[in-house]
Amino acid sequence: SSIMSFSEAEVQSARGAWEKIYVDAEDNGTTVLVRMFTEHPDTKSYFSHFKGMDSAEEMKQSDQVRGHGKRVFSAINDMVQHLDNSEAFLGIVNPLGKKHATELKIDPKNFRIICDIILQLMEEKFGGDCKASFEKVTNEICTHLNNVYKEAGW
Repeated sequence: SSIMSFSEAEVQSARGAWEKIYVDAEDNGTTVLVRMFTEHPDTKSYFSHFKGMDSAEEMKQSDQVRGHGKRVFSAINDMVQHLDNSEAFLGIVNPLGKKHATELKIDPKNFRIICDIILQLMEEKFGGDCKASFEKVTNEICTHLNNVYKEAGW
């Protein structure tokens, strides 16, 4: 599917939904990662410095978890700003995907996990409409990241 399949109305409602959760990027980004680590403990193995942390409380306090949560949200924010410009969008997605595939060797299923937790959090905090307006964005992001992985021979 092409990134250009977003109508102007979809772009606007997706940005509106994202803004609500991005206002607290560090806290919400941390919540998403902590949920991923607790619900999918195997994902912790990619972060050697998180391995010793077992409690969600410990993770929430960690500067490294908080920092990474904020980075994840910043990257998605950059993508959301370029939903109407596929060249710029891919300019963000491609290097990010390549780095995670080749250097970090992160299983691409983790992108879907993170996106699903973001949608879950949106629904909890702001309701089903908020989640619905962002779902297409998460599908696009995951599709394009998976394509980058395929090209990288994953």
